[in-house]
Amino acid sequence: MKIAFIGQKGIPAKFGGVERHVEELAVEIAKSGHEVFVYVRNNYTDKKLKEYKGVKLVHLPSISTKNLDAISHTFLASVHALFRDYDVIHYQAIGPSVLSWIIKFFKRKTLLIATFHCQDYYHKKWGWFAKTILKMGEWVTCNIPDKTITVSKSLTDYVKDKYNIEPENIFNGTRIKTNFDFKFLQKWNLKKDNYAVFVGRLIRHKGVHHLIGAFKKLQKESKVPEGFKLVIVGDGFYTDDYVNELKNLVGNNQNIIFTGSLSGSELRGVFAGAHLFVHPSESEGLSIALLEAMGYGVPILMSDIKENLDVAEGVAETFKTNSTQDLKDKLDEIINGNIDLSLNVQEAKKLVENKYNWESISEKTISLYIRLLCEKKINLAQCDFETKK
Repeated sequence: MKIAFIGQKGIPAKFGGVERHVEELAVEIAKSGHEVFVYVRNNYTDKKLKEYKGVKLVHLPSISTKNLDAISHTFLASVHALFRDYDVIHYQAIGPSVLSWIIKFFKRKTLLIATFHCQDYYHKKWGWFAKTILKMGEWVTCNIPDKTITVSKSLTDYVKDKYNIEPENIFNGTRIKTNFDFKFLQKWNLKKDNYAVFVGRLIRHKGVHHLIGAFKKLQKESKVPEGFKLVIVGDGFYTDDYVNELKNLVGNNQNIIFTGSLSGSELRGVFAGAHLFVHPSESEGLSIALLEAMGYGVPILMSDIKENLDVAEGVAETFKTNSTQDLKDKLDEIINGNIDLSLNVQEAKKLVENKYNWESISEKTISLYIRLLCEKKINLAQCDFETKK
């Protein structure tokens, strides 16, 4: 099969759950012998990079503003795809999927798939017009493609109830990580198991302001162990005002550290060396950062939104969403040793191995492609994609 992914910023992933999702899925599908093409934005992926781990990269420009970056690139990618002989065109996220009708209208024989990652219109960075487009994109995602994929149980239930369709529920995934290099901790004067970490984009709905506020309250009450730090890993994306707000909130506090975006060995070392991963998000689809924490074997404190509970209930400690006070109280109990999360860590790893591994996710996705391609064929005997990889 020839498969194209449209809607992501690019790969290899620097930040963004959708980008990590596409990177892992595309690479696994390519390993199976299929031709995989990922459309990438010139402001995200190095223009010199033409292929990544067997995945072909299609570079196109975009209008690099908050409201036009995704939609402009998706439009160009959709038009470009009209002139390629892809068997499957797979859109990512409800925003880009608003343009999937272009493929549906002009390339009816091509299998069209859209993945519903998150209800992005709840994200506070968007204005009313962008939220309207995103809601339109959700409708398109659930009505235009040959099949809609949902990445979590919560989204599956939502789509069934609102649109009266039967989506294909294929989870996000992660990998069990081993062989960590902790030398990078010295860069920020960190010591293994002596800091809490947040990993994600610095966007208001991720709730980082609650985390910083809770940590500062603990410091004021002298409940933070000596030398214990809070590490914020990630950058904004067209959210400079919020990033500045966070840095002003921190001020000259030497125990709260912004590392910026990290990747590769550096990210793995900082992630795995943490005493605790904190996930204070107000809205999610299925958080890959949360899955990664489970795979790294890091104890987890997360907001009690349904999307988090569906993934990690029973293997993570929770606090009341948007409650800085409750987050502070739970941080106090965990970092001062009053809550033991060691058993949760082992159960989380088992859950990742059994339910959230990329190998089985790619197999389910490939099987879905093949089944739907067969259904689109008039003569099913002609459907021989299993042997023509």
